[in-house]
Amino acid sequence: MLQALIRKFWSSPHGVKWLTCIGINLAIGAYYSAALVAPASSPIKSAWLPGKTTHGHYQIELDCDACHDPNSSDDKHSSQNVMQDACLRCHGEQLKGVDTHPAKKFNDPTNAELLATLDAQNCLSCHAEHVPHQTLEMGLTMPSDYCWHCHQDVADSRPSHDGMAFDSCSTAGCHNYHDNSALYEKFLDDHFGEPDFLDAAINPQRDTVSTVSQKGWPKEKLDRGDADFPESVSVSEPTLADWAETSHAAAGVNCTACHLADQEDNSSWSDAVSLETCGTCHDKQAESFLTGKHGMRLAAGLSPMTPSQARLPMHHDAAHRELDCNACHQGHRFDTAFAATEACLGCHADDHSIAHSQSSHADLWRAEVTGEGDAGSGVSCATCHMPRLQGDDGVWVNHDQNANLRPNEKMAREVCMNCHGLEYSLSALADENLIRNGFSGTPTERNKSVEMAHQWFIERAQKRRERP
Repeated sequence: MLQALIRKFWSSPHGVKWLTCIGINLAIGAYYSAALVAPASSPIKSAWLPGKTTHGHYQIELDCDACHDPNSSDDKHSSQNVMQDACLRCHGEQLKGVDTHPAKKFNDPTNAELLATLDAQNCLSCHAEHVPHQTLEMGLTMPSDYCWHCHQDVADSRPSHDGMAFDSCSTAGCHNYHDNSALYEKFLDDHFGEPDFLDAAINPQRDTVSTVSQKGWPKEKLDRGDADFPESVSVSEPTLADWAETSHAAAGVNCTACHLADQEDNSSWSDAVSLETCGTCHDKQAESFLTGKHGMRLAAGLSPMTPSQARLPMHHDAAHRELDCNACHQGHRFDTAFAATEACLGCHADDHSIAHSQSSHADLWRAEVTGEGDAGSGVSCATCHMPRLQGDDGVWVNHDQNANLRPNEKMAREVCMNCHGLEYSLSALADENLIRNGFSGTPTERNKSVEMAHQWFIERAQKRRERP
Protein backbone atom coordinates (compact mmCIF):
# COMPACT_ATOMS: atom_id res chain seq x y z
CA MET A 1 0.00 0.00 0.00
CA LEU A 2 2.74 2.45 1.00
CA GLN A 3 4.86 1.54 -2.03
CA ALA A 4 1.88 2.13 -4.30
CA LEU A 5 1.36 5.60 -2.84
CA ILE A 6 5.06 6.43 -3.31
CA ARG A 7 4.97 5.30 -6.97
CA LYS A 8 1.81 7.33 -7.53
CA PHE A 9 3.44 10.40 -5.97
CA TRP A 10 6.54 10.24 -8.17
CA SER A 11 4.46 9.68 -11.29
CA SER A 12 2.25 12.71 -10.56
CA PRO A 13 2.82 16.16 -12.17
CA HIS A 14 5.43 18.51 -10.67
CA GLY A 15 2.75 20.86 -9.38
CA VAL A 16 1.21 18.14 -7.26
CA LYS A 17 4.65 17.24 -5.89
CA TRP A 18 5.35 20.83 -4.94
CA LEU A 19 1.97 21.24 -3.29
CA THR A 20 2.47 18.01 -1.37
CA CYS A 21 5.92 19.06 -0.12
CA ILE A 22 4.63 22.49 0.86
CA GLY A 23 1.72 20.88 2.70
CA ILE A 24 4.03 18.54 4.61
CA ASN A 25 6.32 21.41 5.61
CA LEU A 26 3.37 23.54 6.69
CA ALA A 27 2.07 20.67 8.78
CA ILE A 28 5.47 20.22 10.45
CA GLY A 29 5.72 23.96 11.06
CA ALA A 30 2.21 24.09 12.47
CA TYR A 31 2.99 21.19 14.81
CA TYR A 32 6.13 22.81 16.21
CA SER A 33 4.46 26.21 16.42
CA ALA A 34 1.59 24.72 18.38
CA ALA A 35 4.08 22.94 20.64
CA LEU A 36 5.91 26.21 21.26
CA VAL A 37 2.83 28.03 22.57
CA ALA A 38 1.13 25.02 24.16
CA PRO A 39 0.71 25.01 27.95
CA ALA A 40 3.32 23.12 29.95
CA SER A 41 0.75 20.46 30.79
CA SER A 42 0.47 19.45 27.12
CA PRO A 43 2.55 16.44 25.96
CA ILE A 44 3.04 18.14 22.59
CA LYS A 45 5.52 20.44 24.35
CA SER A 46 8.03 17.59 24.39
CA ALA A 47 8.71 18.26 20.70
CA TRP A 48 11.02 21.08 21.78
CA LEU A 49 13.01 19.11 24.35
CA PRO A 50 16.65 19.00 23.18
CA GLY A 51 17.37 15.89 25.26
CA LYS A 52 16.36 13.83 28.27
CA THR A 53 16.33 15.72 31.58
CA THR A 54 17.75 14.55 34.90
CA HIS A 55 15.84 12.65 37.55
CA GLY A 56 15.58 15.85 39.55
CA HIS A 57 13.89 17.92 36.86
CA TYR A 58 11.99 15.60 34.54
CA GLN A 59 8.67 16.33 36.25
CA ILE A 60 8.81 19.97 35.17
CA GLU A 61 10.70 19.51 31.90
CA LEU A 62 7.75 20.69 29.79
CA ASP A 63 7.55 23.95 31.73
CA CYS A 64 10.41 25.56 29.81
CA ASP A 65 10.01 28.86 31.66
CA ALA A 66 10.80 27.16 34.96
CA CYS A 67 14.47 27.32 33.97
CA HIS A 68 14.58 29.62 30.94
CA ASP A 69 12.36 32.53 32.02
CA PRO A 70 14.32 35.76 31.37
CA ASN A 71 11.96 37.78 33.53
CA SER A 72 13.14 36.25 36.78
CA SER A 73 16.37 38.24 37.08
CA ASP A 74 17.11 41.96 37.02
CA ASP A 75 20.57 41.34 35.56
CA LYS A 76 21.38 41.69 31.89
CA HIS A 77 20.07 38.50 30.41
CA SER A 78 22.31 35.76 29.10
CA SER A 79 21.80 32.03 28.78
CA GLN A 80 23.96 31.48 31.86
CA ASN A 81 22.58 34.01 34.34
CA VAL A 82 18.97 33.18 33.51
CA MET A 83 19.64 29.51 34.26
CA GLN A 84 21.70 30.38 37.34
CA ASP A 85 18.80 32.41 38.67
CA ALA A 86 16.48 29.45 38.11
CA CYS A 87 18.82 27.14 40.06
CA LEU A 88 19.01 29.51 43.01
CA ARG A 89 15.25 30.09 43.13
CA CYS A 90 14.71 26.41 43.88
CA HIS A 91 17.93 25.35 45.60
CA GLY A 92 19.41 28.52 47.07
CA GLU A 93 17.51 28.46 50.34
CA GLN A 94 18.13 24.74 50.83
CA LEU A 95 21.89 25.23 50.50
CA LYS A 96 22.02 28.36 52.62
CA GLY A 97 24.02 27.71 55.77
CA VAL A 98 25.19 24.20 54.78
CA ASP A 99 27.00 24.73 51.46
CA THR A 100 30.69 23.83 51.77
CA HIS A 101 31.47 25.60 48.49
CA PRO A 102 29.21 28.69 48.39
CA ALA A 103 29.84 31.22 45.64
CA LYS A 104 31.13 33.78 48.16
CA LYS A 105 33.94 31.40 49.13
CA PHE A 106 35.60 32.12 45.80
CA ASN A 107 35.45 35.88 46.31
CA ASP A 108 38.25 35.32 48.82
CA PRO A 109 41.58 36.00 47.06
CA THR A 110 42.93 32.80 48.61
CA ASN A 111 40.46 30.73 46.59
CA ALA A 112 39.75 33.00 43.62
CA GLU A 113 42.50 31.50 41.48
CA LEU A 114 40.74 28.13 41.69
CA LEU A 115 37.98 29.52 39.46
CA ALA A 116 40.38 29.05 36.57
CA THR A 117 40.22 25.31 37.26
CA LEU A 118 36.48 25.15 37.89
CA ASP A 119 33.95 27.98 37.65
CA ALA A 120 32.41 27.04 40.98
CA GLN A 121 30.22 30.16 41.08
CA ASN A 122 28.15 28.92 38.16
CA CYS A 123 25.79 25.99 38.77
CA LEU A 124 25.92 25.01 35.09
CA SER A 125 29.62 24.22 35.36
CA CYS A 126 28.69 20.97 37.10
CA HIS A 127 24.95 20.60 36.47
CA ALA A 128 23.91 20.89 32.83
CA GLU A 129 20.56 19.63 31.56
CA HIS A 130 19.52 17.65 28.49
CA VAL A 131 22.85 15.77 28.29
CA PRO A 132 21.93 12.25 29.48
CA HIS A 133 25.07 10.72 27.97
CA GLN A 134 27.23 12.56 30.51
CA THR A 135 24.91 12.78 33.51
CA LEU A 136 26.02 10.99 36.68
CA GLU A 137 24.35 10.67 40.09
CA MET A 138 23.01 13.84 41.71
CA GLY A 139 22.72 15.41 38.25
CA LEU A 140 26.50 15.82 37.94
CA THR A 141 27.56 16.40 34.34
CA MET A 142 31.33 16.53 34.66
CA PRO A 143 33.93 13.81 35.33
CA SER A 144 33.75 12.47 38.87
CA ASP A 145 37.39 13.34 39.58
CA TYR A 146 36.61 17.07 39.81
CA CYS A 147 37.67 17.24 43.48
CA TRP A 148 41.23 16.16 42.68
CA HIS A 149 41.94 19.15 40.45
CA CYS A 150 41.79 21.52 43.43
CA HIS A 151 42.65 19.13 46.28
CA GLN A 152 45.39 16.98 44.76
CA ASP A 153 47.77 17.93 47.58
CA VAL A 154 45.34 16.94 50.35
CA ALA A 155 47.74 14.28 51.67
CA ASP A 156 50.12 17.05 52.78
CA SER A 157 47.70 18.10 55.52
CA ARG A 158 45.79 14.82 55.83
CA PRO A 159 48.34 11.96 55.66
CA SER A 160 45.49 9.46 56.05
CA HIS A 161 44.41 10.36 52.50
CA ASP A 162 47.75 9.43 50.95
CA GLY A 163 47.34 6.88 48.17
CA MET A 164 43.57 7.26 47.80
CA ALA A 165 42.18 7.05 44.29
CA PHE A 166 41.80 10.37 42.48
CA ASP A 167 38.06 9.86 41.97
CA SER A 168 37.22 8.52 45.44
CA CYS A 169 36.59 11.84 47.23
CA SER A 170 32.82 11.74 46.84
CA THR A 171 32.52 8.11 47.90
CA ALA A 172 29.46 7.73 50.13
CA GLY A 173 30.28 8.69 53.69
CA CYS A 174 33.43 10.64 52.81
CA HIS A 175 32.80 14.03 51.19
CA ASN A 176 30.12 15.94 49.32
CA TYR A 177 30.62 19.07 47.28
CA HIS A 178 27.71 20.99 48.83
CA ASP A 179 26.30 19.58 52.06
CA ASN A 180 28.74 18.02 54.53
CA SER A 181 26.68 18.71 57.64
CA ALA A 182 27.01 15.06 58.71
CA LEU A 183 30.62 14.70 57.56
CA TYR A 184 32.70 17.59 58.84
CA GLU A 185 35.59 16.55 61.07
CA LYS A 186 34.47 18.01 64.39
CA PHE A 187 31.06 16.36 64.09
CA LEU A 188 32.66 13.02 63.21
CA ASP A 189 35.05 13.24 66.15
CA ASP A 190 32.27 14.20 68.58
CA HIS A 191 30.49 10.95 67.76
CA PHE A 192 33.51 8.65 67.76
CA GLY A 193 33.02 5.42 69.69
CA GLU A 194 29.23 5.39 69.65
CA PRO A 195 27.63 1.93 69.73
CA ASP A 196 25.87 0.64 66.66
CA PHE A 197 22.53 0.52 68.50
CA LEU A 198 21.71 3.20 71.06
CA ASP A 199 19.98 2.30 74.31
CA ALA A 200 17.39 5.07 73.91
CA ALA A 201 16.22 4.43 70.35
CA ILE A 202 13.27 6.83 70.14
CA ASN A 203 12.23 9.23 67.39
CA PRO A 204 11.05 12.76 68.28
CA GLN A 205 7.34 13.14 68.94
CA ARG A 206 5.61 15.60 66.63
CA ASP A 207 3.90 18.57 68.25
CA THR A 208 1.08 19.30 65.82
CA VAL A 209 -0.84 21.82 67.92
CA SER A 210 2.16 24.00 68.73
CA THR A 211 3.45 24.03 65.15
CA VAL A 212 0.27 25.08 63.31
CA SER A 213 0.60 28.50 61.72
CA GLN A 214 -2.81 29.72 62.85
CA LYS A 215 -2.77 30.15 66.59
CA GLY A 216 -5.69 29.79 68.95
CA TRP A 217 -5.90 26.02 68.73
CA PRO A 218 -7.09 23.82 70.21
CA LYS A 219 -10.58 25.13 70.72
CA GLU A 220 -13.44 23.28 72.37
CA LYS A 221 -13.69 19.65 71.30
CA LEU A 222 -16.43 18.87 68.76
CA ASP A 223 -18.53 15.79 68.14
CA ARG A 224 -20.84 14.64 65.35
CA GLY A 225 -23.70 16.85 66.46
CA ASP A 226 -21.56 19.96 66.20
CA ALA A 227 -20.77 19.60 62.49
CA ASP A 228 -21.64 22.91 60.78
CA PHE A 229 -22.00 21.91 57.12
CA PRO A 230 -24.76 23.80 55.24
CA GLU A 231 -28.18 22.21 54.80
CA SER A 232 -27.62 22.14 51.06
CA VAL A 233 -24.71 19.72 51.53
CA SER A 234 -25.27 16.01 52.05
CA VAL A 235 -22.81 14.35 54.45
CA SER A 236 -22.91 10.61 55.15
CA GLU A 237 -22.88 9.15 58.64
CA PRO A 238 -19.56 7.31 58.06
CA THR A 239 -17.97 10.61 57.02
CA LEU A 240 -19.23 12.32 60.16
CA ALA A 241 -18.03 9.43 62.28
CA ASP A 242 -14.57 9.59 60.70
CA TRP A 243 -14.30 13.34 61.26
CA ALA A 244 -15.49 13.13 64.87
CA GLU A 245 -12.64 10.76 65.72
CA THR A 246 -9.87 12.92 64.25
CA SER A 247 -7.55 15.41 65.88
CA HIS A 248 -9.34 18.06 63.82
CA ALA A 249 -12.58 17.53 65.73
CA ALA A 250 -10.66 17.22 68.99
CA ALA A 251 -9.07 20.61 68.32
CA GLY A 252 -12.35 22.27 67.35
CA VAL A 253 -11.80 22.37 63.57
CA ASN A 254 -15.29 22.25 62.04
CA CYS A 255 -16.46 21.47 58.51
CA THR A 256 -16.60 25.06 57.26
CA ALA A 257 -13.04 25.78 58.39
CA CYS A 258 -11.79 23.61 55.52
CA HIS A 259 -14.64 23.41 53.02
CA LEU A 260 -15.93 26.99 53.00
CA ALA A 261 -13.65 29.44 51.23
CA ASP A 262 -15.81 32.39 52.32
CA GLN A 263 -17.15 31.91 55.83
CA GLU A 264 -20.02 34.32 55.06
CA ASP A 265 -21.10 32.64 51.82
CA ASN A 266 -22.38 29.05 51.89
CA SER A 267 -22.28 28.91 48.09
CA SER A 268 -18.46 28.90 48.27
CA TRP A 269 -18.55 25.37 49.72
CA SER A 270 -16.12 22.95 48.06
CA ASP A 271 -16.05 19.19 48.63
CA ALA A 272 -12.37 19.14 47.64
CA VAL A 273 -9.87 20.69 50.04
CA SER A 274 -6.89 22.31 48.38
CA LEU A 275 -3.25 22.33 49.42
CA GLU A 276 -3.59 26.07 50.03
CA THR A 277 -6.40 25.46 52.51
CA CYS A 278 -4.36 22.87 54.40
CA GLY A 279 -1.44 25.29 54.36
CA THR A 280 -3.35 27.97 56.25
CA CYS A 281 -2.71 25.92 59.38
CA HIS A 282 0.04 23.52 58.32
CA ASP A 283 2.28 25.98 56.50
CA LYS A 284 5.61 24.24 57.10
CA GLN A 285 4.21 20.95 55.86
CA ALA A 286 2.62 22.53 52.78
CA GLU A 287 5.72 24.55 51.88
CA SER A 288 8.06 21.59 52.26
CA PHE A 289 5.67 19.38 50.24
CA LEU A 290 6.10 21.75 47.29
CA THR A 291 9.89 21.46 47.36
CA GLY A 292 9.85 17.65 47.15
CA LYS A 293 9.25 15.23 44.29
CA HIS A 294 5.62 14.76 45.33
CA GLY A 295 4.68 18.43 45.07
CA MET A 296 7.17 20.08 42.73
CA ARG A 297 4.75 20.05 39.79
CA LEU A 298 2.20 21.94 41.87
CA ALA A 299 4.90 24.44 42.81
CA ALA A 300 5.52 25.04 39.10
CA GLY A 301 1.81 25.60 38.45
CA LEU A 302 1.36 22.25 36.70
CA SER A 303 -1.15 19.48 37.33
CA PRO A 304 -0.41 17.19 40.31
CA MET A 305 2.18 14.46 39.96
CA THR A 306 0.83 10.97 39.28
CA PRO A 307 2.66 7.64 39.68
CA SER A 308 2.30 7.05 35.92
CA GLN A 309 4.75 9.91 35.37
CA ALA A 310 7.38 8.52 37.75
CA ARG A 311 10.67 7.00 36.67
CA LEU A 312 10.79 4.74 39.72
CA PRO A 313 8.78 1.48 39.64
CA MET A 314 5.17 2.03 40.72
CA HIS A 315 2.12 -0.18 41.16
CA HIS A 316 -0.01 -0.14 38.02
CA ASP A 317 -3.29 0.29 39.89
CA ALA A 318 -1.97 3.55 41.37
CA ALA A 319 -1.01 5.01 38.00
CA HIS A 320 -3.51 7.86 37.93
CA ARG A 321 -3.65 8.91 41.58
CA GLU A 322 -2.99 12.62 41.94
CA LEU A 323 -0.49 13.56 44.62
CA ASP A 324 -1.89 16.19 46.93
CA CYS A 325 -2.61 16.22 50.66
CA ASN A 326 -5.54 13.82 50.31
CA ALA A 327 -3.43 11.28 48.44
CA CYS A 328 -1.89 10.22 51.76
CA HIS A 329 -4.20 11.82 54.34
CA GLN A 330 -7.33 10.27 52.92
CA GLY A 331 -10.95 11.25 53.41
CA HIS A 332 -11.98 12.52 56.81
CA ARG A 333 -9.80 10.16 58.82
CA PHE A 334 -6.46 11.87 58.15
CA ASP A 335 -4.86 8.74 59.55
CA THR A 336 -1.18 9.54 60.07
CA ALA A 337 -0.36 5.87 60.69
CA PHE A 338 -1.81 5.02 57.26
CA ALA A 339 0.05 7.95 55.68
CA ALA A 340 3.34 6.86 57.25
CA THR A 341 3.65 3.52 55.42
CA GLU A 342 0.54 2.12 53.73
CA ALA A 343 0.05 5.22 51.60
CA CYS A 344 3.67 5.02 50.41
CA LEU A 345 3.54 1.31 49.60
CA GLY A 346 0.26 1.79 47.75
CA CYS A 347 2.26 3.52 44.99
CA HIS A 348 5.95 2.63 45.30
CA ALA A 349 7.00 -0.76 43.92
CA ASP A 350 10.80 -0.51 43.90
CA ASP A 351 12.95 -3.09 45.72
CA HIS A 352 13.64 -0.85 48.71
CA SER A 353 9.95 -0.11 49.29
CA ILE A 354 8.77 -3.69 48.83
CA ALA A 355 11.46 -5.00 51.20
CA HIS A 356 10.39 -2.68 54.00
CA SER A 357 7.50 -4.84 55.21
CA GLN A 358 9.90 -7.74 55.92
CA SER A 359 12.50 -5.63 57.73
CA SER A 360 13.19 -5.20 61.44
CA HIS A 361 12.24 -1.55 60.99
CA ALA A 362 8.75 -2.61 59.95
CA ASP A 363 8.51 -4.99 62.92
CA LEU A 364 9.19 -2.06 65.23
CA TRP A 365 6.59 0.04 63.42
CA ARG A 366 3.91 -2.62 63.70
CA ALA A 367 4.67 -2.96 67.40
CA GLU A 368 4.26 0.78 67.91
CA VAL A 369 0.99 0.93 65.98
CA THR A 370 -0.52 -1.95 67.97
CA GLY A 371 0.63 -0.45 71.27
CA GLU A 372 3.19 -3.15 72.00
CA GLY A 373 6.08 -0.72 71.42
CA ASP A 374 6.78 2.69 72.88
CA ALA A 375 5.67 5.81 71.02
CA GLY A 376 8.44 6.79 68.62
CA SER A 377 10.11 3.38 68.65
CA GLY A 378 8.81 2.28 65.24
CA VAL A 379 10.37 2.96 61.85
CA SER A 380 7.91 3.63 59.04
CA CYS A 381 8.62 4.95 55.55
CA ALA A 382 7.87 8.46 56.83
CA THR A 383 10.22 8.06 59.80
CA CYS A 384 13.18 8.18 57.43
CA HIS A 385 11.86 10.03 54.39
CA MET A 386 9.68 12.63 56.15
CA PRO A 387 11.73 13.29 59.28
CA ARG A 388 10.51 15.07 62.37
CA LEU A 389 12.47 18.28 62.79
CA GLN A 390 12.82 20.65 65.70
CA GLY A 391 11.45 24.08 64.82
CA ASP A 392 10.98 27.27 66.80
CA ASP A 393 7.50 26.19 67.87
CA GLY A 394 8.10 22.48 68.35
CA VAL A 395 8.63 19.30 66.36
CA TRP A 396 7.09 19.25 62.88
CA VAL A 397 7.14 16.76 59.98
CA ASN A 398 9.13 17.72 56.89
CA HIS A 399 7.00 16.81 53.85
CA ASP A 400 9.87 17.16 51.35
CA GLN A 401 10.41 13.42 51.15
CA ASN A 402 13.70 13.64 49.27
CA ALA A 403 15.33 16.51 51.22
CA ASN A 404 17.61 14.18 53.16
CA LEU A 405 18.53 12.22 50.04
CA ARG A 406 20.47 15.14 48.55
CA PRO A 407 22.87 13.54 49.57
CA ASN A 408 21.66 10.61 51.69
CA GLU A 409 24.25 11.26 54.43
CA LYS A 410 21.90 14.04 55.57
CA MET A 411 19.62 11.27 56.79
CA ALA A 412 22.23 10.30 59.38
CA ARG A 413 21.77 13.50 61.40
CA GLU A 414 18.03 13.86 61.00
CA VAL A 415 16.98 10.23 61.38
CA CYS A 416 19.49 7.41 61.79
CA MET A 417 21.27 8.86 64.81
CA ASN A 418 18.05 8.75 66.82
CA CYS A 419 18.69 5.02 67.06
CA HIS A 420 22.23 4.30 65.80
CA GLY A 421 25.78 5.55 66.20
CA LEU A 422 27.20 7.81 63.50
CA GLU A 423 29.73 5.31 62.13
CA TYR A 424 27.06 2.62 61.79
CA SER A 425 24.66 5.11 60.18
CA LEU A 426 27.16 6.27 57.55
CA SER A 427 28.17 2.68 56.84
CA ALA A 428 24.56 1.63 56.29
CA LEU A 429 23.80 4.61 54.06
CA ALA A 430 26.84 3.77 51.91
CA ASP A 431 25.80 0.13 51.42
CA GLU A 432 23.73 -0.06 48.22
CA ASN A 433 22.66 -3.66 48.80
CA LEU A 434 21.55 -2.86 52.33
CA ILE A 435 19.48 0.05 51.05
CA ARG A 436 17.96 -2.16 48.37
CA ASN A 437 16.82 -4.81 50.88
CA GLY A 438 15.28 -2.29 53.25
CA PHE A 439 18.17 -2.39 55.77
CA SER A 440 17.53 -6.03 56.58
CA GLY A 441 20.94 -6.84 58.00
CA THR A 442 24.10 -4.95 58.86
CA PRO A 443 26.62 -3.06 56.69
CA THR A 444 29.10 -5.28 54.86
CA GLU A 445 31.85 -2.64 55.13
CA ARG A 446 32.48 -0.08 57.85
CA ASN A 447 32.98 3.55 56.99
CA LYS A 448 36.37 4.89 58.12
CA SER A 449 35.54 8.60 58.23
CA VAL A 450 34.75 8.74 61.95
CA GLU A 451 37.90 6.86 62.91
CA MET A 452 40.07 8.95 60.56
CA ALA A 453 38.72 12.22 61.92
CA HIS A 454 39.26 11.09 65.50
CA GLN A 455 42.83 10.03 64.76
CA TRP A 456 43.53 13.36 63.06
CA PHE A 457 42.45 15.29 66.17
CA ILE A 458 44.65 13.05 68.35
CA GLU A 459 47.66 13.63 66.11
CA ARG A 460 47.04 17.36 66.00
CA ALA A 461 46.81 17.57 69.77
CA GLN A 462 50.00 15.57 70.12
CA LYS A 463 51.88 17.90 67.75
CA ARG A 464 50.75 20.88 69.79
CA ARG A 465 52.05 19.30 72.97
CA GLU A 466 55.40 18.62 71.31
CA ARG A 467 55.91 22.22 70.29
CA PRO A 468 58.71 23.97 72.24
